This record gives sequence, C-alpha cells and structure tokens, in this order.
Amino acid sequence: MSEFTKFPYVQIEGNFPVAKGWDEISAQIMGSLSRIESGRKVVAVEYYQGVLEEDATLSLISRIEPELVILPKDCMWPEEKIREMVYPDVTDDRIFGHMTSLEIDSFFDPGRVANARKKIESVPNGLVLVIGTGASIVAGRYDLLVYADMARWEIQLRMREHLVDNVGVNNRDIEDWSLLYKQGYFVDWRVCDRLKKKLMKKWDYVLDTNDRNNPKMVAGNAVTEGLSQALKSPFSVVPFFDPGPWGGQWMKEHLGLDPDVENYAWCFNCVPEENSLLMRFGNTTVEVPSINLVFHDPGNLLGGYVYRRFGEEFPIRFDYLDTFDGGNLSLQVHPLTEYIREKFGVQYTQDESYYMMDARPGALVYLGLKDGVKPEVMLSELEAAQNNGKLFDAGKHVETWQAKKHDHFLIPAGTVHCSGKNSMVLEISATPYIFTFKLWDWGRLGLDGRPRPINIEHGKNVIQWNRTTGWTRDNLVNRFETVAQGDGWREERTGLHEFEFIETRRHWFRKPVLHETGGTVNVLNLVEGDEAVVKSPSRSFAPFIVHYAETFIVPASVGEYVVEPHGISEGKECATIKAYVHSRT
Repeated sequence: MSEFTKFPYVQIEGNFPVAKGWDEISAQIMGSLSRIESGRKVVAVEYYQGVLEEDATLSLISRIEPELVILPKDCMWPEEKIREMVYPDVTDDRIFGHMTSLEIDSFFDPGRVANARKKIESVPNGLVLVIGTGASIVAGRYDLLVYADMARWEIQLRMREHLVDNVGVNNRDIEDWSLLYKQGYFVDWRVCDRLKKKLMKKWDYVLDTNDRNNPKMVAGNAVTEGLSQALKSPFSVVPFFDPGPWGGQWMKEHLGLDPDVENYAWCFNCVPEENSLLMRFGNTTVEVPSINLVFHDPGNLLGGYVYRRFGEEFPIRFDYLDTFDGGNLSLQVHPLTEYIREKFGVQYTQDESYYMMDARPGALVYLGLKDGVKPEVMLSELEAAQNNGKLFDAGKHVETWQAKKHDHFLIPAGTVHCSGKNSMVLEISATPYIFTFKLWDWGRLGLDGRPRPINIEHGKNVIQWNRTTGWTRDNLVNRFETVAQGDGWREERTGLHEFEFIETRRHWFRKPVLHETGGTVNVLNLVEGDEAVVKSPSRSFAPFIVHYAETFIVPASVGEYVVEPHGISEGKECATIKAYVHSRT
C-alpha cells in the first residue's frame, strides 16, 4: 500500500473555531453584526472568480434575510463593453493571450456603482448584503468583509462542467471550456489576485466553498496566523492529478490512486499558483490557494533575492508526467525569454528539465535536433503533418536518448523535446506553464475529441537550430558532478543549464545530511527511499515526514534543516533532488 500523502496539511496551533455549513456560517455572520451598534450594517461578501455564485448567494440570503441585496454584476459595464475591454488580452487564439494589466475597477460602470451606493445609504436600519465578485468595490464602505477564496484547480473542474462564467460575462455554456480557462488565466485571476492582495489584511472572515457540499468559514486572522505558521517549517501543497491523451499507469500503482480512472497523465505537486494549501484548525481542514503564502509574506517564503527578482510569484514548479503504458508527449518547444515577454506579457520563460523517476527498458527522451538538420525541411514536414494529415517522422529530425531511472535531461527554452512512452518524469521547471508550442502530437485527439492545438508558427520563431546532437550531449544529458560528501552522504550538482535560473542538487544519504536554504526557497522531492524525515537542528519546527515521490517546500527563512532516512528506510540509501534559484548572473 502506498504511503504517498494525497492531502497534506499544516496543523495550526491556537484556538480558531470553524463554522461548518451554511447555517453555522450565517449564524457566525449575524453574531458578528450583533456587536455593532444599531443602524445600517453592510456586509460585503467578495467572491474570487469560480465561486458557484447562485448556490452561495441564495444560501446566505435565505438565512440572514437582508433588507437589501446588491449584486456587483448588476453594476458592471454591459457584456459587450467588457468583451471589448478584455479582447486585447484574451485574443482570438485558442490557447494564448496576454497577461492583463486591468484592475477589477475597470469592470464597473461608475454611474451604476454610484446608484448602488445610494440604495445602500437609503437603508437607515437593517442589514445590507453586497455579494459577488467586486462586492468590496461596490460597497465602498462596509462593516464586515467575508472573502470567498477559490483554488484554481477546483475552478478548472467547474469550468469543465460549465458551471461558472468569466468575470463580467455570461459565457459558461461556451462549447470549448478551455476558452473559459484561457480568460481566467490571462484576465480573471490576475484581476482577482490584485484585489485579493489589497483585501488580505482587511478580511474579517474567509469562506471556503471548494467542497461544493461542505462550505466552511474561519476568521480572517486565523487564516493570516495559519499562513505565518506554515512559513516557519517545511510543508507540502495538495497534489492534483489529471488524465490526458498520453497518460499512463505508474502513478496508480505507486501513489495509490483510483484504479478505475483510465489514466493519469499529470500530477501537479508544486505549482503554488494552482495548488491548494490545507490548514487544519483543530480537526477541521480549511482549503486556501497556496499562492496566498506568497502574497502574505514573500520575503520569508521566497527569500530577498528571489522576491526582488520575481516579485510576488513562486518561480519553481514540480510536476509529474506519467507515460507508462501510455504514449509520447507532444513534440514541443518553449519560448525564449524575450519572446514570451513581447508576445504574452510574461517576464520569464518556461525553462525545464526531466528527472526520470522510473523508466522501462527502451524508454526514450526526444531532445535536441539531429546533426545536419535542415530547418526548412523539418518545418515543411511539420506543416504537411498539420495541414494534410501526413505522419511526421520525428526521429528523422529530433535526436533521441535512452532514458533510465535517475537520469536528468535539461531543457532550456528553445530546445525541441518530448518525453517518450513508458517513462515517469519529475518535471522541474520555471513556473510559466501553459506556454508550450506543440509542433506535432502524433496524430491524436485530446480527451475532448478535438485535435490538440498545434503552434508551429510560434515554434519556428524560437527553435534553437544549433542545439544538435553533440551540443545536446555535452550540455543537457546527465550533467552530474559531485560537489560535496561526508559521512554517509554525497551531494551532486545535476544542472540545470547555465541558460536557466534554477539550480538542482541531488543528495544520496544513509545518514543525516545538513541542508541550508541560503536565503532562498528550496523545493525537494524524495526520489529514492520509502521515507525520510526533515528536522530542525535548533528544534524550531516539528519533524516533518515525507514519503517516496512526495514534494515539499522549505521556506527561505527556515535556514538550516536536516534530512535523514526514517522508519523502514533507516540504514538504507535514500535520495532527494532539490531545486532553488541560483544567484549566478
């Protein structure tokens, strides 16, 4: 039986009661209002995009029975104007847009907002409920702020079911749900995050409706304290598993997943912008987006150097790609830094690497180009495959490398690549994660029955044609170097390439090995061994146990920490791989 922890949580010290269910939540809100002197009492319930608005709004209205209800969406510009406003960022492309600079205020008609505030002022006594995305903007002044936060992966699941709209428009019934995701990624979540950062120190309560049938609410100061406590020790975010057209079977067996699901292609196990953080108050768990940790205290989480370089973003991403008994990933390339900035408004690009957790004999990685490759011939054949349905002979143009367990393939942006079938890849990369230019997808359809988008036009603008066999071998394949060793342990530098800002180090150990964050956030995965424990030499945090294949984050402020075999792994050789942002220029 796998010991892999599917729902890791941070136990929060202190007495912080959690209201469970709409009856308790409503009673908690009314109890807080009862302590306010008589007169008009305004409650703003601010929704992150993706809350099931109809359910949550009706549930609260029916229980607290306000004198007046104001819905922020009634104060927004007409849909046509909002669509025109967001179009430069949404674009006509099926996948790509441009990171918006819009603020939530941009969605509102000042005249309608002024009228709403007049209605609020016309209520001399009683409760006014302003509820929805932008509630805090419309209310202006309020007595109680309830913030309904949402995890990104739950939002995406709701988009797939056509349950939610993008901000300011009624578009949930659009045929291709991925367009909902695109507008969320490039517009809605940027707008909502900018507002969230302004409200985090003001919220009275945080409402968790990620579990559709089990809403919970906890005091805002409890969440703030929970975030602070989380940053004092190692922690894990909640992994998210998803099927795909090339998905495999390895994670089912080794991570204890549902055997009835057809396949699992991905596991996103350290993508704080999309993953959740579970905070346990007593025996009750509250789910918040893990990006809130970055917004709350980026200096202590990321470290000063990383914060100055990347701002309020978590720049390191870990995820799994499972192709055991599956298929090849798409043949692809990622944009260069200057290209992603110019075209998409993103400040750094998707450099990455493949660390092989496992591989069957004969497994391959496609990486770099063949010596003597002719760009015009390769591009012509890619376009013929895309336009005329011809099969593209990837092996004719792209180099292949035998892959075995614990190999590490480095993939700086501009390098053509893909993982072949029968591999289990730990992908260690920079965080921008949707900027994949697919060149060839082996003639298959996506799970939705549609051809997956191919981006040859973008791809040909960034392919580095000089990264052929010799260069790839010398620069990108198994660049292992022993850099330190001691009693019962050995440290190896495994990359990444000098073009990439992430450094990776692998530690083999039978005995305790001392690590130091060096003032920058560390991300680790136990790549060998059943179990290890992370300890504080100064006992500043409780021992943190990790199991095989689990990813965990060590905040920059932790400083020194020790990793050693634990439980059934005591006396056996274990290994971690660690990623951090290097300071080389």
